[in-house]
Amino acid sequence: MGRMKPYIKVSLIVFALPLVFGLIVLFVLRTRPDKTVTARISNTSAGPSFEVVVVKARVNRPLFGLIPESDLRFDHTSPGARVGSVEPDRLELSADSWDLLIEREIEGGIAPTTRLVFPIELGGRQVKLRCRPADDAVGYLRTGRRAGSPAAVVLDGEFLIEFAKCENVDSGRPIDWPSQPITLRGSFAGLPWNRR
Repeated sequence: MGRMKPYIKVSLIVFALPLVFGLIVLFVLRTRPDKTVTARISNTSAGPSFEVVVVKARVNRPLFGLIPESDLRFDHTSPGARVGSVEPDRLELSADSWDLLIEREIEGGIAPTTRLVFPIELGGRQVKLRCRPADDAVGYLRTGRRAGSPAAVVLDGEFLIEFAKCENVDSGRPIDWPSQPITLRGSFAGLPWNRR
C-alpha cells in the first residue's frame, strides 16, 4: 500500500490537468477586467465628428476573450462615412458596410426600431449582421444643443445601447449570436440638426 500504482498516477494527472486549467481560466476571467472602450470625441471645435464602437462580452469572444482581437468600430474618417438625419431623438450614422439608426421613445428609452448593421467574422467566415435591442431595451441616447451654436443648431451627444437579437442580412434568418448582448458605445460632436 506504500507505493501508488503507475496507472493510478496517470489517471490522477489526466483528471487533474483539466481541473487546473479550468481554475486558471476562471481566475483570469474573474480578475481580468473587460476591455473598457470609451468612444468620446474630444475636439468639439472641429467639424462634424463621430465615433462608434462595438464591445463584445467575453463569452462572445474567441476563448472567452483570452485571445486579443481588433475592435469593431467606425468613425467620421472611415471610408463611406456619412451622417444621416440628426435630431434630439434620432441619429443616423453610416460607413461602408455599417449602418446605425438610433431612435428614442417619447419616454426617453431606446425605441425598438433602433438597429445596427455591421460586418463581423463568425465561425471563420465574414457575415453581415442586423442587430436590434432586446424587447426591454437597455441603453440611452443623450443629445444636447451646443452652447453658442449659430442659427443652424449643432448637436453633441453620446449613446450606449445593448443589442441582443441579430440576424444574417443576406438570409434574413436569426442567428444564435450573441450569447450575451453586445454593447454599442459612441459619441458625436458638431452634427447639424437636420430633420428627415
